Amino acid sequence: MKKIFFLIATCLLAFACSTPQTLQEKLTAHDAEIDAVIAQMTLEEKVEMLHSKTNMSSAGVERLGIADMNYADGPFGIREEGQPNGFMSAGWTLDSATYFPTGSALAATWSEDLAYKYGTGMGKEARLRGKDVILGPAVNIQRLPVGGRTYEYLSEDPILSAALALFYTKGVQDEGTAVCIKHFAVNNQETNRGSVDVKIDERTLREIYLKPFERAIIEGGAMSVMPAYNKVNGDYCSENEHLLNEILRGEWGFKGMTVSDWGGTHSTMGAMLHGLNVQMTGSNYLGQPVIDSIATGALTEDLVDEKVRQILRVRYAIEPVPADVANKVMTSQPESQRIAREVAEKSIVLLKNEGVLPIKAEVKKIAVIGQNAVLKTQSGGMGAGVKALYEVTPLEGITRRAAEAGIEVSYAPGYKNFPGRRWGPAPAEPNPLEAAAIDEPADPALLAEAVALAKDADLVLFFGGTNKSIETEGSDRKDIKLPCGQEALVQALYEANPNLATVLISGGPTDLQVLEPASPAIVQGWWNGTEGGTALAEVLFGDIAPSGKLPFTFPVKLEDSPAYAMGNFPGNNTGADLFTLMFRPDVIKMSPEERQALIESLPKPVSEYTERFYVGYRWFDTKAVKPMYAFGHGLSYVDFNYSDIKASAGGNKVKVTFQLTNEGKMPADEVVQLYVHRIDSSVEWPEKELKAFQRVSLRPGESKKVTLEIPFEDLRYWNEATNAWDLEHGKLQLLLGAASDDIRQKAEVTI
Repeated sequence: MKKIFFLIATCLLAFACSTPQTLQEKLTAHDAEIDAVIAQMTLEEKVEMLHSKTNMSSAGVERLGIADMNYADGPFGIREEGQPNGFMSAGWTLDSATYFPTGSALAATWSEDLAYKYGTGMGKEARLRGKDVILGPAVNIQRLPVGGRTYEYLSEDPILSAALALFYTKGVQDEGTAVCIKHFAVNNQETNRGSVDVKIDERTLREIYLKPFERAIIEGGAMSVMPAYNKVNGDYCSENEHLLNEILRGEWGFKGMTVSDWGGTHSTMGAMLHGLNVQMTGSNYLGQPVIDSIATGALTEDLVDEKVRQILRVRYAIEPVPADVANKVMTSQPESQRIAREVAEKSIVLLKNEGVLPIKAEVKKIAVIGQNAVLKTQSGGMGAGVKALYEVTPLEGITRRAAEAGIEVSYAPGYKNFPGRRWGPAPAEPNPLEAAAIDEPADPALLAEAVALAKDADLVLFFGGTNKSIETEGSDRKDIKLPCGQEALVQALYEANPNLATVLISGGPTDLQVLEPASPAIVQGWWNGTEGGTALAEVLFGDIAPSGKLPFTFPVKLEDSPAYAMGNFPGNNTGADLFTLMFRPDVIKMSPEERQALIESLPKPVSEYTERFYVGYRWFDTKAVKPMYAFGHGLSYVDFNYSDIKASAGGNKVKVTFQLTNEGKMPADEVVQLYVHRIDSSVEWPEKELKAFQRVSLRPGESKKVTLEIPFEDLRYWNEATNAWDLEHGKLQLLLGAASDDIRQKAEVTI
């Protein structure tokens, strides 16, 4: 009997030892060594680690061999080196980085593989610069079409956002750089972002807004997290017990460090007790006041030790790059440039095509109209930009490709560009191509010049959309109208030459009610990175088939979108932006005392999320509101046939198989999408929800069996009565298609 017990115990021990650690648990591998280091540190040395050292670093302990933590602003390219105590350029020569397509462009690829590659490119370039942590990815849900950071974020859908966030995180961290996933959580507006209090129910919070963070942290092992500026249900995110301690560290098992957004720390006691590790920037909360609070007994040194332990876990996991090794070669590398190009190629969305594209062989003269064909998008506005090594503009890409085919290309600006708020000194001379206001009418002289070119061309390519000053961190758009008379211009161009294609260059959706009837073809081109113009030319000329899909809904009009329809945005309160007040003295010329007084006087509005989980297409489908272009929409130059769907449920997952056939004459990718509709449910659900997707490459005429799986855990809902996840059993209708409004095959299963 003793032998049996011994064998059982041995087997159990072997099983326990063989049980793989989670990626978060792996961060604790050096805890014994870390504790020994902490025991040698003075209280002052520990507290020095809890706040910034420079604008982009926090302190280590030199005498103990603990390197500083160096941060790289992102998330779509390693930002140029700034001065130690500001964001102004340090004037280096080797810090030109690869400008990757922005977040909405990456999301339009619907590709986990490309998200991973994107992450590896970012991670490698961060290492070359001696950076330990990338401030990204930015994964908040795109709730508002006008959102200033829509271009940085990924999607209106949590399943798509979560998948891309996970693989971006894995890619970065596999290259030895930590991510700082942001902005945790429910940061969906720039209007009053530093003071707004988001009121949201727990089910919506869990099912929609936390999902991308959850997957990146639990499955991707994200090592650091940046709390958002805003409040959630009454508490600032940087001191939010429910978010940081109960969910992040408690339920998700997060073992790493939290880093405040710049200026996003609000108190000593709140931050220390409720989950913040590092204050960026300054030490007014997590510096001497921490030492003073320990002296009075309000805080304990054990709490400081725990915060330092969490920081050191990341420090031990990420090997520091010695100063004499970093910055020896150009940050932008060919491998990263190739990744940026591939992402751009597969992100471009063909919204509409009445036979205009691809460009026909008989076209000999192309008129390119619109400043968005020549404006570079690597920087602009207030958000993080990239000092790109190079950036191929749309006009450059088209001109190069046209030259190969013997096609003549002419260009006219067509409209004035709205420069937005000036960041830096005003130009010595006014620019005649800049508009004084975003709604300035079409300029008669520019319009006449453009129409003359259009009449003389075989094909007109009109470039419209927004720019990086209109869609920018720090403010939301007032509306989604096309600026500076673009609507009048495209109508005049179409009248002059109906062989016209519109290319929209923007980060978020635009109002196309006027433009759509005057555009036989429409392409969404994004802010597509260092090779954006090359990729766009490849799609327009038919060298590759367009394969991007919309990661968010284009509403017919702004008022159709849920937050507007429910009256939840924009509200009546507006105020200055917290970050601008604190970190842009070149723009806000005030004394520190005046600035602080203004910060304290900022409006403290409430944002009600009463639309609940009816975000994006969930709202449009459930409320039967027809969009201009639906979530997941994107055409190709070939047709795809879906057939022979089969579905089963068992083994904790739903499995769907079907045949996909390329019926065209060129290689092409299709993004297949699987939605779920609940039949006779007793729980409230949207009309349908995306639950699985896959990008599939097919040769001309090729047919492939495709398998999609939905884990049961992705079919759960947050039961507010039990405060836990719950799985509703019953019938599911499985909707397979090419977009949320283009369902090709259906099946049913019971779980």
